[in-house]
Amino acid sequence: MNTVTPPASIERSPRRDTGSAGRVARFIGSRLFLALITLSLLSVIVFAGGQLLPGDVGRAILGPLADARAVAALDHQLGVDRPLLTQYAGWIGHFVLGDMGQSYSYRAPVAPFIGNALLASAKLGALAFIVVVPLGILGGVYAALHAGRWIDRTISIAGLSATVVPEFVSSIVLILVFGVWLQWLPIEATSPEGSNALVQLKHLILPVLPLVLVFFGYIARMARAGTVEALDADYTRTAILKGLPRHVVIWRHVLRNALLPTVTVAATQLGYMIGGLVVVETLFHYQGIGSLIYNAAKGKDFPMLEAGVLTVGVIYTAANLVADGLYVVLNPRLRVRNTQ
Repeated sequence: MNTVTPPASIERSPRRDTGSAGRVARFIGSRLFLALITLSLLSVIVFAGGQLLPGDVGRAILGPLADARAVAALDHQLGVDRPLLTQYAGWIGHFVLGDMGQSYSYRAPVAPFIGNALLASAKLGALAFIVVVPLGILGGVYAALHAGRWIDRTISIAGLSATVVPEFVSSIVLILVFGVWLQWLPIEATSPEGSNALVQLKHLILPVLPLVLVFFGYIARMARAGTVEALDADYTRTAILKGLPRHVVIWRHVLRNALLPTVTVAATQLGYMIGGLVVVETLFHYQGIGSLIYNAAKGKDFPMLEAGVLTVGVIYTAANLVADGLYVVLNPRLRVRNTQ
């Protein structure tokens, strides 16, 4: 009995779609699993680091002249005299449920302080992100389109130089030049209460500039490398041979492929811009998550310190997961690869 064999394209399409979806699911699942392991290890390190800080909690709260019995009673009340494993289990269990504990310094729940500080850092980080990503991509693409010329060398050297300068150095220079000498911009990032949007923006310009300087070179290099690679690709040569205008080739064929790694890298930097601004926030007296963690470490406020650091870790890990997801969505080769 003769059977009709379906065409290969019809037979493979469902299998290709199923295989592609499964591959993407496995990719995201593996990244999520690694993220959970990373956060678990981070929680252990954060808790251990808090315990290794010198000084007694009760003594730090009551002062150096407090009676030893009062210090011991406070330590017992706060639970810091319990076994470390018991303290860790109770802390991480409550954190997962959304309870970050009570601040030793403020005698109040930690969560509102973390939330307010995160909102402030998110405003600063988002502003820096909005400025540096388009600027870095534009600089990198422009340098690649003029590869080997003076403008390419200028952008590459300037970006590399800005990247290697530490944030505290560039921050101090900016404060001295624009805040003290020229007096064009306020040196404190926190604007007076009730200020309008323009005044708030003016106070954030100086803190944003060090972040722009650091990340411009990194993003510009990624954009330049991706653009140079895309310009030498076969699909670009084919588009040129077809007679398409240069701007059409660049826009439709070069940029959509060149900016894939740049977009994913930029997504990972967003997590740092929100949670890794300790130096910038401290220098510019900005009440964000970075300065909150710094002050908690100085004051031996372990619940605030541990919750702040772990929250930053969650944000950074989430940013990396988003970057991985964007890479899968934007990279067609991961979605259409033959699964034979």
